[in-house]
Amino acid sequence: MHEMNTQMMRNSNSQRGAALVTGLIFMVVLTLLVVSAMRGTILEEKMSGNARDADLAFQSAEAALRAGEKVLNGATLPTFSASGAYLTVGSRDDAYWLSTHNWTTNSVAYGSVPNGVAAAPRYVIEQLPAVPSAGFSKKAGIIPETGYYKVTARGVGGNPNTLRLVQTTYRR
Repeated sequence: MHEMNTQMMRNSNSQRGAALVTGLIFMVVLTLLVVSAMRGTILEEKMSGNARDADLAFQSAEAALRAGEKVLNGATLPTFSASGAYLTVGSRDDAYWLSTHNWTTNSVAYGSVPNGVAAAPRYVIEQLPAVPSAGFSKKAGIIPETGYYKVTARGVGGNPNTLRLVQTTYRR
């Protein structure tokens, strides 16, 4: 009988810790799954935040664009010059608006800084070359010219590095 008890104790001693090792392996696998799921969630959170920031910048630029159109829709036009917020005849490319133009001093701020954005939206009105209006007789000597203007607006999102430019051509 004593031999049987000793043999049972040996069997039980040899199995101690097997459940512990299995449990630890299972916990490591679960931890790796949770960590990878959290990485995906954090990435999605950053992407949605950036999309919201870009949307705020676009809406801000749109508001400034409408303010510039409102100026052109007024009874009198501002004085256009070679520099400033109201530029004389010319057509500047996108690279000019993105890097060369000084938005701080040579533009008009639209209102104060709205909630959620880093800076107030700004706009510039550029006078384009006038063209004769269609439908008038050249023989009569009356060819009124139609004025065309390009309104360029810049909006900033919640992050000062998030910029959106929008442009429209306005006929007056």
